[in-house]
Amino acid sequence: MKILLSCAAGMSTSIIVKKMQEAAASQGKQYKILALDIEKAEKELEKYDVVLVGPQVRYMLSTFKAKGEKAGIPVDLINQMHYAMCNGAEVLKQAERLVATK
Repeated sequence: MKILLSCAAGMSTSIIVKKMQEAAASQGKQYKILALDIEKAEKELEKYDVVLVGPQVRYMLSTFKAKGEKAGIPVDLINQMHYAMCNGAEVLKQAERLVATK
């Protein structure tokens, strides 16, 4: 699975990506997980299976959801508590649930 996280600058989101990669590896899963700023993410969205938007750029959620709908890609806002706690395992579960229900 290819997971894209969209953020403002990528600093805190890169920590979540690392935690998500660790959680996936501990479960024997080989996912491609990447964080991009909103401009790059908007251009790259269609290359991923799921897109999660960071709370700090929630104003872009409707734009990303519209693009995701056109491409058949689920898009959602990262749970703010999981984001704040850098809980990569829970963010990974969120991504997996979104893909499973698409």
